[in-house]
Amino acid sequence: MVRVNHTDPILDNSLPYFVHPGDGPTSAVVQPLLTGSNFQSWFRSMKRALGAKMKLEFVDGTLPMPEDDFDPAYRAWHRCNQLVSSWILNSVSSSIAQSVVFMENTIDIWNDLRERFSQGDLIRISELQQEIYAMKQGTRSVTDFYSDLKILWEELELYMPIPSCTCRQHCTCEAMRSARRNHLLLHTIRFLTGLNENFATVKSQILLMDPVPPMNKVFSMVIQYERHGKFAEFDDTKLLINAAKTSKSSSGSHSSSSNSIVRHCTFCGKDNHFVENCFKKNGVPPHMKKFSSANHAATAGGSNDPVPAINPSISQEQYDQLMILLQNSQLVQGSASASSNQVGSSMNSGHSPDSHKGASHHICNSLNWFQSYIEITPIKIQLPNGNFAIAKFSGVEKRYLRMIGSASEHEGLYHL
Repeated sequence: MVRVNHTDPILDNSLPYFVHPGDGPTSAVVQPLLTGSNFQSWFRSMKRALGAKMKLEFVDGTLPMPEDDFDPAYRAWHRCNQLVSSWILNSVSSSIAQSVVFMENTIDIWNDLRERFSQGDLIRISELQQEIYAMKQGTRSVTDFYSDLKILWEELELYMPIPSCTCRQHCTCEAMRSARRNHLLLHTIRFLTGLNENFATVKSQILLMDPVPPMNKVFSMVIQYERHGKFAEFDDTKLLINAAKTSKSSSGSHSSSSNSIVRHCTFCGKDNHFVENCFKKNGVPPHMKKFSSANHAATAGGSNDPVPAINPSISQEQYDQLMILLQNSQLVQGSASASSNQVGSSMNSGHSPDSHKGASHHICNSLNWFQSYIEITPIKIQLPNGNFAIAKFSGVEKRYLRMIGSASEHEGLYHL
């Protein structure tokens, strides 16, 4: 129990009853606020804040409330109790604060929060173990990766602390010290295992040391290696392959990397090729004549430099299909243009579909020529001039009373 000087407890700055003039309801707020899952870290931070203000005795039960209302320390205790309660309420989330706002004593608030959120059960220990052994560096820096691991290690040690010797006499065996060294060695191995493959060299060097350096020394060595190597962030999702990019041939890469060899043609006097590869002397190879006319135009324009072989990112079959589609597209555009011109001239001249004599089916350039029609699936029709047109309707055309010739009856049939 804390002995309190009842003569003047408020003015003595060595006693818990002393309140600094600058202390208020928000002078000891802990961040981040308590949300439930972060109770262990919040609990430690709050104990440090209360200890710095010399008010930890109000939550650990060592300074109970005076029983006598006429005790000179009663008002001082009541004032400090309200002040510490405000610090705790301002350091938790709003929902948690509402659940303890009606409690009068600070120790009751403290014990209620500890009983609710201090769940040192095996489920949380299992979750921490899983997070620790599944954590990888990924896109994080070495410092961030180590900090995240250290947070999990410290929380796990709250639930499963390293045992210490409780003997009354000083223990002379090395059992407990060896257990602690092995515990820290597992931390070092876990840290090195979670690093990216960029650190394979330094990981091997550290693990081959005997004895393995302490954790802080290992971290310093990895940081120096990272700074020396200047590694970029490792992210598998950023390793994209540009399939449309033309790859360079092996011969081209060898020639570009070698600055000592200068290719010069003795026949045409130009560089970048030898006389046995000169197009001006030997002509264009047959396998290069199938490429676009732009290459032929460049060759015919007087350039004797050898044209590099094109290595497209698509197969020859896909290339042929693409060329067929382009040709059909140009053909449909040309036929549509020709058909529109023909339709316009037909409308201006006033020709009816009957002008196409001898055909089993007629083509009309306007729906006005139909007596009735229906919409059909579009079909491609070849015109006599070789062009194509798209038919979208089918129907019965209008008939006009015009003489198209004289006929004679023969065995019940009329012949023109």
